[in-house]
Amino acid sequence: MLVESQRDNHLRSILNRADLVTPDGMPLVWMMRSLGEESQDRVAGMDIFETACKLCQEKNVSIYLIGSTKSVLDTMEARLHKEFPDLKIAGLESPPFRPLSNREDEETVERINRSGAGITFVSLGCPKQERWMEAHRGRLNSVMVGVGAVFPVYAGLQKRAPKWTRELGLEWLYRLVQEPQRLFGRYFNTIPPFVYLAVKQLSITRKPQRRLVFSKGLRKGF
Repeated sequence: MLVESQRDNHLRSILNRADLVTPDGMPLVWMMRSLGEESQDRVAGMDIFETACKLCQEKNVSIYLIGSTKSVLDTMEARLHKEFPDLKIAGLESPPFRPLSNREDEETVERINRSGAGITFVSLGCPKQERWMEAHRGRLNSVMVGVGAVFPVYAGLQKRAPKWTRELGLEWLYRLVQEPQRLFGRYFNTIPPFVYLAVKQLSITRKPQRRLVFSKGLRKGF
């Protein structure tokens, strides 16, 4: 997402307007630590999802799931009921891959708002989910949380990388082995540019008075 935001001004502006952007990757965490945020940890989408579901169950806040396929959502619902028996699931929705018509989009907004959900988890992949949340800013009554590819992983269709792999920053390699055809092109087009941007950033911004503020989005120029 970071590399994409450097190529896409609109995506970068979306991230800069976001209320919270989290580093879901150790290479980015290492960069932030090198630039002064020594205490920064990785904030994975799966951890956000599971922690939020636990808190929603405790606080009696209902959730809405939008993204992936109906079979994935059905499997997720069964697991959620098992792991969080008192969690209220206000709705599950698998949108079509094609763009929605204006009427279909309005109906989606009405369904989510009518459900009374406090949090809407969006799993449409980057940058589609970021664009979707930006387009629905101010239209939904619930808090929108983008969780990337969490849905199929939580449903058990894909395995989450082992903890040691994630901590070593090798989750990308683990995922590549799982889905080489889908991910090779993406990684080929994003990893080298990230390394270039990281080296460039480190070479010009190693100043103690400058600190990254990640809660308000990605800082321009990185």
